[in-house]
Amino acid sequence: MAQQVTPTQELLDYIRGTSLRDDELLAGLRAETAALPAGEAMQVMAEEGQLLALLVALTGSRSILEIGTFTGYSTLCMARALPPGGELVTCDLTERWPAIGAGYWEQAGVADRIELRIGDAVETLAKLTAERGPESFDLVFIDADKANYPRYYEGSFALLRPGGLLVVDNTLFFGRVADPAAQDPDTAGVRELNAALYADERVDISLLTVADGITLVRKRP
Repeated sequence: MAQQVTPTQELLDYIRGTSLRDDELLAGLRAETAALPAGEAMQVMAEEGQLLALLVALTGSRSILEIGTFTGYSTLCMARALPPGGELVTCDLTERWPAIGAGYWEQAGVADRIELRIGDAVETLAKLTAERGPESFDLVFIDADKANYPRYYEGSFALLRPGGLLVVDNTLFFGRVADPAAQDPDTAGVRELNAALYADERVDISLLTVADGITLVRKRP
C-alpha cells in the first residue's frame, strides 16, 4: 500500500510553484501575520487558504460561518470566493487580531461581505441560532481554541444546512492526537472531536493528512 509522501522543503517548493496561485494581497497579510508572536504557527497555510476558497466555489456557498478569525487570512480567502451578495460571519474573542486583516479585506473589496462577531464563540453560536434560525449557513470553518472544538462543532452543526460542508482545521494537532501521553486540554479537545465525528451518523467525513490535518464534514440531507 502506498504511503503519503513526506513534504520536504524541496517538494513543498515544487507544490507551491505548480499549484499555489498567490498574489501580493494574500502574501502581504501572511507576512504581517508571520511577524507576530506565534503568528506563523497560528495562521493557515497558503495552500489551505486556496483549498478553502475552492471549497466555497465547489459547494456554491453563499453564507459562511467561521469560528476563529485571528488576522483574517482564511476569512479573506473565503470571502473572495463568495458570489455577489454572499456573506461571511467570522467570530473571534478579541478585535485585536482581526483588525490586522480588516485593511486587507478593504483592499480586496470584500469588507462588505464580512461581519465580525466579537465574544465567546459558544455564546455567539447561540445568538446566531436565535437570530437566524437553524440551517442558515452553507459552509462552516472551525479554527479556534482546540479545547472547545466539541462545543463549537455541536453549536455550528445546528446552523449548517443539510448537505452543507463543515471544515475543521488542526485535526492532527502536530501529531499529538496519536500520542497517549499528550493529555493537555487542546489535544484532548481535538481527540474528542475526532472520535465524535467518526461515530456521528449524521455526517460523511474525510480527514485529510495535509497541513496540520483538515477534516471535511458533510451534513447528510
